[in-house]
Amino acid sequence: MTGRQAAGPSRKRRAATTTRPGESRAARLITDGLDPKTWIIADTLLIGWHTGRLAGIGWGLVGCLFAAGIPLAFIKYGIRRGRWADRHVGQRRQRIIVMAFIIASVATGTALLWAFGAPRTMIALIAAMLSTLAALLAVTPAWKISVHAAVSSGSVAMLALTYGPWALLAYPVVAVVGWSRVELKDHTLGQVLVGAAVGGAVAAGTFALVR
Repeated sequence: MTGRQAAGPSRKRRAATTTRPGESRAARLITDGLDPKTWIIADTLLIGWHTGRLAGIGWGLVGCLFAAGIPLAFIKYGIRRGRWADRHVGQRRQRIIVMAFIIASVATGTALLWAFGAPRTMIALIAAMLSTLAALLAVTPAWKISVHAAVSSGSVAMLALTYGPWALLAYPVVAVVGWSRVELKDHTLGQVLVGAAVGGAVAAGTFALVR
């Protein structure tokens, strides 16, 4: 058997593990496709464009590096080392470690944006992500609040503050994300609802105050 032939079944086995036996494939695709990283990238690009067109996107990419890029690399490193099972980091103790690292990364990004004279709106965006993470970390040791719901809700709230109330029409997408977390039994309905409320309130409040 050739190396190419042997690689095929291996790739299929890895792909098959994406969906656990008996779970909803639609819920898994939504959870993976609309994870916090996706919302962070969308916010930094869209709010960056509104703030300063291409220059704003450039600042957004810097913020995205510290809010999504570096944290994702840290999570992938932990998966390879066997420290957590997947990129959603379901166990609360493991989540605390990951969230603490992400807070440090986002705080560094916020400081650098301020030091290099980024537009105030972009500083506010990353600061809102930082405050949301801090609020979630405060709850997580006692209760597994939904990060997916918090980040998606906060993202839509900040887009509404930037582009206008019509952006609130995206909230049904937040509901779909919440459904996927409950359907996969990663969270209860209460954890999703509280996550969405905390994320929306903290992110919008910080963004409006700082900018």
